Amino acid sequence: MIRLAEAHDEPNIRDCAEQAYARYVPAIGRKPAPMVADFAAQIAAGAVYVATDEHCTFQGFVEFHAREEHILLENVAVLPSATGRGVGKSLIAFCESAGRERGMQAVQLYTNVMMADNLLIYPKLGYVNVGQRTEDGFKRVYFEKLLTPPDSI
Repeated sequence: MIRLAEAHDEPNIRDCAEQAYARYVPAIGRKPAPMVADFAAQIAAGAVYVATDEHCTFQGFVEFHAREEHILLENVAVLPSATGRGVGKSLIAFCESAGRERGMQAVQLYTNVMMADNLLIYPKLGYVNVGQRTEDGFKRVYFEKLLTPPDSI
């Protein structure tokens, strides 16, 4: 199940980000941006959704928001104990569906160049590498996926 995050979810979301991204700290040389995000503000803005299992146990989260004609998928993370079960793919598909429902033309996202797994996963999900640049001291790779309108699926 995927639902809108509530204020009481913030500790689970923060813990999930810490666990999911900790392995990248040595390669990047500091905590990646998702580990230091203001989750309370993002939750309050209605930009975060959580995935739970059949027992309503937290599994992961996604954070996204509308920008002009696209959705920016800002963050997706899954607890290491829940990986390999399709939680991450479900969260990304949820974001894409929300984009279609809002009439958006694409989902855009970025990942750190040192997050090699992401560089392999996103193309398998239909995302195209559209560029690379350094922002806030992070080397980022940008991806985009064009969305098919709901009535043509």
